[in-house]
Amino acid sequence: MAGEEDIIELKFRLADGTDIGPNKYSPATTVATLKEKIIAQWPKDKENGPKTVNDVKLINAGKILENNWTLAESRMPVGELPGGVITMHVVLRPPMPDKNREKPQKDSTKKTRCSCSIL
Repeated sequence: MAGEEDIIELKFRLADGTDIGPNKYSPATTVATLKEKIIAQWPKDKENGPKTVNDVKLINAGKILENNWTLAESRMPVGELPGGVITMHVVLRPPMPDKNREKPQKDSTKKTRCSCSIL
């Protein structure tokens, strides 16, 4: 059982500078669980929010955290103060185009003329 001193306080910084949190977590919490919390707490006024944990990347001290890591495994000692709030950065993967909706381009083999001049 984690003692009060083991609890990790985190906030998540979005690309536009807004924060989710801070909230307190156990060192045994996985990165995938954190991503689920981020999705659940994503600001409703923001467009294109993440749908799955695979849409989210969490970065701590410049390192991308893997889904199966726990907080204890992913913590970086540099810059952490006892009792301080750790800020993790949230990066969204760009939406992937739906292959079923894409139409093949017609005449994609046509050559384009270039009227370039060499000086």
